[in-house]
Order: sequence, then C-alpha cells, then structure tokens
Amino acid sequence: MRVRYAGWQHGRVTTDPDPALVPELLVTDVDASIAFWSGLCGFTVAYARPEERFAYLTLGSAHVMLEQAGVGRNWLTGPLDRPLGRGINLQIGVPDADVVAASLRAGGVELFMPAETCWYRVGDDEAGVRQFLVTDPDGYLLRFQSSTGRRPVAP
Repeated sequence: MRVRYAGWQHGRVTTDPDPALVPELLVTDVDASIAFWSGLCGFTVAYARPEERFAYLTLGSAHVMLEQAGVGRNWLTGPLDRPLGRGINLQIGVPDADVVAASLRAGGVELFMPAETCWYRVGDDEAGVRQFLVTDPDGYLLRFQSSTGRRPVAP
C-alpha cells in the first residue's frame, strides 16, 4: 500500500491511504468557499479545475471537494435551498480546535457553537474532545475537534 500523506486522527498522527469517504459539497461561490476553507480553516487546495469551478481541499487526513452549483455536472436530488447541508455536520479532526476557532473569529466569522470540552463514552473509556461548530458561507455545519485524551468511564 502506498502512503500518500500523514494525517491527524483521534489525537495521534496517522499515515493513511486515500480516504474512503470524501464529501463533495455544492456551493454558490467556489472562490468564497475556498477563501473560507483554506484562508480561515487551514485547508490546502490539493488541486483545482477553475474552468469547472471545482477544488479538492485537504487538512491532514480530512478531504473535501467543493463544486460550484450550476457549473459542470451537479447531481441534485431536490431543490438546493439555503442553508445547504441541513441535517448533517461534518466533523474535522485538527491538532488544536482553539487555534482554528481563533482564526475564524479574527476573520469576522461568528461561531455556531463556541468551543467546549466534552467527553463521549467509547466502550469502557471516554474520549475527550475540544470542539466548536461553525457554518461555512453556504450553511454547511462544520464541527472542528481536537482530542483531549481518554479516561476510564466513571463507575
């Protein structure tokens, strides 16, 4: 297996093959979306097809495709009403969620939910995360989280 990149997952650096799931988000303005995702959230444009208004972005092992609605082939199953992506939040693991939140606030972006530390039961342990939620320019809900460690479940 060929390793293409090192990523961040559950508080540790990983070497993963190509991701098995990469969401492709239809957006209203791919330039505004790239500015948000890469300029404020830390993603890198791995490649783009400007003539198709398409970009493939990465942040560690998190991958996302952005495609401008109305250009190229858009696979729509219904009306594309704002906010887009209703009913889903995309969890993105980062080394330090507070750094991303600070970048967004400095860019004038209001957080959907401020940063918090939560513990979630995973089998006999609890996994701690520092997380916050923000919407992108089209309303997709993003949950940035970083690991704060694990602990046994309290009796």
